[in-house]
Amino acid sequence: MKIEQIDTVRCVIGEGPVWDVAEQALYFIDILGKKVLRFDPGSGDTRVWDVPDVIGSMALRAGGGAVVALTNGVHTLDFETGSCALLATSSDLNEMVQLADGKVDRRGRFIVGSSDRTMKEARGKLYAMGADAILREIDNDIFLSNGPCWSPDDSILYHSDSIRNTVFAYDYDIATGTARNRRVFASTEDLGGIPDGATIDTDGCMWMAICEGQKVVQFRPDGGLERVIDMPVKCPASVMFGGAALDQLYVTSLSPAFLGREAAPLDGCTFVIEGLGVTGLPEPRYAA
Repeated sequence: MKIEQIDTVRCVIGEGPVWDVAEQALYFIDILGKKVLRFDPGSGDTRVWDVPDVIGSMALRAGGGAVVALTNGVHTLDFETGSCALLATSSDLNEMVQLADGKVDRRGRFIVGSSDRTMKEARGKLYAMGADAILREIDNDIFLSNGPCWSPDDSILYHSDSIRNTVFAYDYDIATGTARNRRVFASTEDLGGIPDGATIDTDGCMWMAICEGQKVVQFRPDGGLERVIDMPVKCPASVMFGGAALDQLYVTSLSPAFLGREAAPLDGCTFVIEGLGVTGLPEPRYAA
């Protein structure tokens, strides 16, 4: 196994990596930098799009471009013009609540959470947005929404509340995009940090960034801790399998400088881990 820094833009809060199989490229976001980025490992080039507000997550669209979760709703992003347009919002989004992490299920729905801006009240919710561009609530009682991902057979939705240091599992109905039976899957209390972005490998194991804990970890499908990888940054933020064989794990990170803390030289950089001996699953596109 080896960990390498990739030569791309250093972020304030690097999050939400999405590997696109068709383009063989990595998309990711800078939350406070208000940017969507695309890194091409083949050429080494990085393309950057500025968005008009803080961005919580993004997903590629079947019809081209992307959807981006900005503070007040889900917007479209046109890669040709760089323009954003509001696609869906909710009356639950206000000066105290904003959209956060999100991913697309294998029926093309964008599953996106919201978070309390103070991180002190459980005002956040989890939404499912189908091709009709309506945000439908599927869970609530969330402080800081993070890391949605699914078991390979689509029967389990995983989602973290970072403030609670808890990863939850739900029974997921892929036909309707609904979730029930929320239960504890794993805790990060003993890992030195909070649960952040996550993804699932072909064996059904979860790979997760432990922000502030300087680790990427692998959880077995039963929630047991299988592997711990020490990272060269204190705050890894999210993970995503990529590469031609989906056997490389990309890891974004954030810089604690935005909190007024001293930043280390690699904070905010993006990394790739090779030689893990596992493979990931292709990321779907939003259906519209």
